[in-house]
Amino acid sequence: MGENGRLARGVVVRRLLAVDQGPGLVSSLHVRVMAEAAGVTVRTVWRWLSEAREGRLEPVPRQDRFTLDDGLWAGLAEVGGNVAALHRRMTVDGSSSTGGVPSLGTLHRAVQRDLRAGRVLEVARPSRNRVEASRYDRVLAELRLQRAGEGLPVVDAEPAPAPGPGTVGEEDAAPLRGGVRLFVPGARVVSTAGVAAVVEAVGHTAAARGIGCVFGEPGVGKTVAVQQALHLLPDRVPVWRAVVAVKPGLPQMRASLLEALGLAAGSLSHRAQPADRALGEALRRPGVLFLDDAQRLSPPLLDYLRLLWDEPGTAAALLLCGAGAERVIARAPALRSRVLTWHQVPELDQGRLAETLAMFHDVWEGAEPADVGWADATVARGNFRTWAKITSHVYALSKRGRDVRVDRALMEQACARLGPYP
Repeated sequence: MGENGRLARGVVVRRLLAVDQGPGLVSSLHVRVMAEAAGVTVRTVWRWLSEAREGRLEPVPRQDRFTLDDGLWAGLAEVGGNVAALHRRMTVDGSSSTGGVPSLGTLHRAVQRDLRAGRVLEVARPSRNRVEASRYDRVLAELRLQRAGEGLPVVDAEPAPAPGPGTVGEEDAAPLRGGVRLFVPGARVVSTAGVAAVVEAVGHTAAARGIGCVFGEPGVGKTVAVQQALHLLPDRVPVWRAVVAVKPGLPQMRASLLEALGLAAGSLSHRAQPADRALGEALRRPGVLFLDDAQRLSPPLLDYLRLLWDEPGTAAALLLCGAGAERVIARAPALRSRVLTWHQVPELDQGRLAETLAMFHDVWEGAEPADVGWADATVARGNFRTWAKITSHVYALSKRGRDVRVDRALMEQACARLGPYP
């Protein structure tokens, strides 16, 4: 029977009831034939028949669906269209004008149904108050990323003095210590207990001229902590930063190392033996080679690094960093056995979160610890990168008016801008 010839539920049920005049008269063969004719499963036909014997010949219509009134729709606009944020607000309130609080899935479906029906969601309002265009543009201009070469801002360390003319030769000059993206002007890297532990681990690895691995979840501040640790090393210790490409091959890896060490990458990267000799000679000098995103390296590339560090004259330290770097290194047993220091970067300390944020940026001064704890529990979850994003949006919102207070409502608006997956 074709698609257009399939029987409806009412026809199936009535024909089976006509046969069902006594116990055992409706067999499994009857049900299987009608299931094939209706295009449903045998189990579904048995359920239809059971309901029909109880007097329900037709399916029960669905109850009235949940709808958003004008108040809830306006609340959705206030949180930037974030349905999860609206659901959290409704849960705190305990009820809505249309009855009990629906599930998050029901609320999502109701919002999608209204949007498909043409209901307009106004989430593009910059502020409830009028903002001068020049002032708004100035705030946007301030939200630029840090320029390369400005250095890493550190709360508890004095900036290194610029070398005088003629004090250091060009071949002995340390590479520029690049900054990190903090998404907001005036932000500072805070020397928390976690960062201090990374500084100690990196310092010991550099002094022992060994191999270290710094790992942790994405966004907890591994790179920031390592950058500060390298920044605090004595100026006489050179730091070489190699860029790890996505799924690099051995030629790309060799070229990245040559470029980081200031060697002729163009002429040596595809000449294996001369390049390896040049790398071996360069690594005889004490220093630190830093490879971020080490989780991209395959076991053969890790073995290549191990061969370089197995050279008797190697005096440099190797620092590998990345989310999942420890799992990748575990698949290269030869290198894993040579790692001197393993250090996991934890999430932000919940007990000192408000204090840490106040040191990170002045916009958090005076913020209620309870509000900060709410944002961390619902959105940030101890993630440093997420808090940097929240700080950027809080800073922009606080500059839209005079004497704007960083309270729960402003935090909710800032968190809503991070989307459903901060």
